[in-house]
Amino acid sequence: MFAAERRQLILEMVRANGAVSLRELARVVQTSEVTVRRDVRALEAEGLLDRRHGGAVLPGGFTRESGFPQKSHLSAAEKTAIADLAASLVGEGEAIVVGAGTTTQELARRLARVPGLTVVTNSLLVAQALAHANRVEVVMTGGTLRGSNYALVGSGAEQSLQGLRVSRAFLSGSGLTAERGLSTSNMLSASVDRALVQAAAEVVVLADHTKLGADTMFQTVPTELITRLVTDEPPPHDERAAAELQALADQGVEVTVAGPEADVAAGDGGGSPGDRRPRRDMPLPGQRRTTTRNGGPVPQLRSASPLPDQSPGDRARVADLRRR
Repeated sequence: MFAAERRQLILEMVRANGAVSLRELARVVQTSEVTVRRDVRALEAEGLLDRRHGGAVLPGGFTRESGFPQKSHLSAAEKTAIADLAASLVGEGEAIVVGAGTTTQELARRLARVPGLTVVTNSLLVAQALAHANRVEVVMTGGTLRGSNYALVGSGAEQSLQGLRVSRAFLSGSGLTAERGLSTSNMLSASVDRALVQAAAEVVVLADHTKLGADTMFQTVPTELITRLVTDEPPPHDERAAAELQALADQGVEVTVAGPEADVAAGDGGGSPGDRRPRRDMPLPGQRRTTTRNGGPVPQLRSASPLPDQSPGDRARVADLRRR
C-alpha cells in the first residue's frame, strides 16, 4: 500500500471512530506502528487529525464519542485484559454499580461467575451479559434509553440511584487525564455516571491506554475521587501515556496495569477463587530503586496492596503500580 493510500485509510478510520489506537491502525493498514506513527504525524501537520497518547483523534482537542459498533472493535484485546483484572477485584456477595461502555460490558461477562453478587446498572448490555448468571441479582435504573450506547439516562435514571450505597463503582469513559479525571462527550451520560459515583464507597475506572490524556467535554469523576485505575500496558515508546500514569499515581490513584507479558504465579490447585493469583510487579518507566539484588541495582517496584485472589481460569496478567 502506498503512503497516500495508507494515510487516506487512517484518516477515514479516525473520522469514523473519533479515536483510534496506533495498534489498531497498524493492524488495519498492515504495517508497523513506527510507520503508522509517521503517517499520523504527517496528517497532524496538515491539520487533519490530532495525535494523542498511543493513537489519533479528530482535530480540535476534544474527541467525540463513537457509536457502540465502532467502539466494540477498538482495543479489543486490551479491554479483555482490563476486564479480566477488574473482575478479580469483586468478591462473593458484594453489591456494586457498573456503568455503560464496551469495557464494562466485558467486565459484566466475567462477573457472571461471582456468586451472591448484586449489580446495579444503567446499561442494557451489562444487564444482558448477566441475565442468565446463577446467583447474580441485576438491578436496572429507570430512565430514557440512549440508543448509541444502550444506556438509560436522564432524571429517571438519576432519581433511581438516590439513597443507594454499594462498595464499588466500575466506570469507563471517553478520556482520562490526571488534571481533570474521567470525562465523556455526552452530557446525559456524564450526569448518570456522577450519580453512580455518589452511590459507591470506591470508584474503579476502566480505561485502555488510548484514553490516557484524552480530554472530552463533560467531567464525570474528578481525579481525587478515583480510587483505582485498571488499564493496559502502554507501548514502550508512548512516553506521554507513561507520564499520565505517573501523574495519576502521584495524585493518589492506585494504577493497576494488565499486560500480556506478565508471568502467572502457580497456585495450590484448588478450584475456588483465591487458589491462584496472577500478578506481575513492574516499575513505572524511568523509575529506579536504590536497593540491590545479587550485588547490582534493580528497578524500583512501587509497593502495591494485594489484589483479591482469582480463579484458576482467569487470564489477567497483572502489574500493580501504586503511589507510596
